[in-house]
Amino acid sequence: MKRWMAIGGLILVTVIWGGGFVASDMALESMLPFQIMTIRFLIASVLMGLMSRSALKGISRGELRAGFLMGVALFAAFSLQIIGLQYTTPSKNAFLTALNVVIVPFIAFVLLKKRIPGRVLIGAVMSVIGVALLSLDGNLSLGLGDALTLLCAAGFAFQIFFTGEFVKKYRATVLNFLQMAVAFALSLISLFVFGETDFQVSASGWMSVLYLGLVSTTICYLLQTTCQRYVDETKAAIILSMESVFGTLFSILILHEVITGRMAVGCMIILAAVILANLSDTSGETA
Repeated sequence: MKRWMAIGGLILVTVIWGGGFVASDMALESMLPFQIMTIRFLIASVLMGLMSRSALKGISRGELRAGFLMGVALFAAFSLQIIGLQYTTPSKNAFLTALNVVIVPFIAFVLLKKRIPGRVLIGAVMSVIGVALLSLDGNLSLGLGDALTLLCAAGFAFQIFFTGEFVKKYRATVLNFLQMAVAFALSLISLFVFGETDFQVSASGWMSVLYLGLVSTTICYLLQTTCQRYVDETKAAIILSMESVFGTLFSILILHEVITGRMAVGCMIILAAVILANLSDTSGETA
């Protein structure tokens, strides 16, 4: 039962992240990329620090190392995604980011020699095809922005992999605080390096970045870290690819984008991939 509750928790994360596309779009109307990252990770660091303040007194060297690695991966993923977006289209950026679904099982195979079940591999490929149908438009040439976004996908893949491994050994609240604190520190440094220190934020921009910091970052990453204790990292990556499905739905409902038949097929393929990857989880499962 715990595994299925964890799967439900990860699906909830994708619902919230799907709404985050709209919030990010609104925030970018009056804010620069590293301004958004700095504020969202500051909010998450403060809130997670408050939640884990008693546990931080007994923090171990292993937790420090794990949180640092998770934070670096998270920052690298978000920053490369934002920079890559300046040189490619949003649809290609979204699709290439979703390739983390395929990268995660190979990281596990290379670093841990973990066997990749055939149905999980099929589910990973199906989810990428589904995201492609949702996102891709025009030619498929690989430019600078596409290459940066591929590196971004690797960053998200490592973050998912590190989370799956470290949450089995260390406390989730401590890991999340350290992860967000590292991402905040690196975002703040980047804010000054790229000269994005002039804040002229609208009311809707503040509301959007508050949503990103409180809901999309603090709540979602707490859920992700907790749920990945019971879900294999490759399956978690496939489930998290549903973010593109909910992102599409929220874009239709809030931004009034027009849905096409291809988008509908893409959503169905991703849902089928999630079901396929988790079909046999009921066998031998303990409460």
